Amino acid sequence: MLVNVSVTSKALWYIETHLSEELSLETIAQGAGVSKFHLSRAFASTMGVPLAAYIRARRLGEAAKQLIDGASDILAVALDAGYGSHEAFTRAFRQQFGVTPEQARSQNLSIPTQEPLRMNLANTTPLTPPRLVAADTLSIFGLSMHCERAGDPGIPPLWNRFGPYIGNIEGQIGHTTYGVIYNSEDTGKFDYLCGVAVSAFPSHPEFTRLRIPAQTYAVFEHRDHISAIRGTFQAIWEHGLAGLHALDAPWLEVYGENFDPRTGLGGVEIWVPVKAAWQ
Repeated sequence: MLVNVSVTSKALWYIETHLSEELSLETIAQGAGVSKFHLSRAFASTMGVPLAAYIRARRLGEAAKQLIDGASDILAVALDAGYGSHEAFTRAFRQQFGVTPEQARSQNLSIPTQEPLRMNLANTTPLTPPRLVAADTLSIFGLSMHCERAGDPGIPPLWNRFGPYIGNIEGQIGHTTYGVIYNSEDTGKFDYLCGVAVSAFPSHPEFTRLRIPAQTYAVFEHRDHISAIRGTFQAIWEHGLAGLHALDAPWLEVYGENFDPRTGLGGVEIWVPVKAAWQ
């Protein structure tokens, strides 16, 4: 029986088997069988740390072990760790550990290093196969914030601030509300907008206006309490998009009329922009 291996597990295996070689987001993504965008979001969502930061910590950790063991040529250690000069290596080493390579070697310091993360990552969140939806252009109007990471604690208060406006916005279309994840960065940071669809953008200086072009989406269902939605996002990144090509475009949390914001129950749809068959 074939085991459904997660995207992040594949990436970790590739990193550990090529740690002493040149590593790029592109080559790791090829090894994991996904796009660069897909890999960077999956890794940050599942591991809680950006991919580049993990690779840097692993390489500097191995370098620190060599120095503590008495490696005499710091430049050779630096080159093995992927740094082109003694100076660049020293800056990165000091930033990571708070000491210079020379201090680590001469004082035989005990340095906490990044050990390899486990590769048998399992996400038990159930997913039903997605349906494909071709959606027209959406004009979303609401309140936004910049988030440092998935599950940012500022998102629920943002919805609380926006709640009184729902149903009272000029030109609002229907009763559906949207959580939009956009401007995603490889570091795991992103912008989040809670809003409603409008026929035309009203005039309100505090609000954000976001026009989302017509797009094909893979639509997944999250049926559990809203507090568990991060697990569904991770499952989508790790194995739910098999056979589909996720695009670097806004993701949507779609809250229909059955969703009750007071209890967090009623279900949410997660709309993932994907490459259409004709693209």
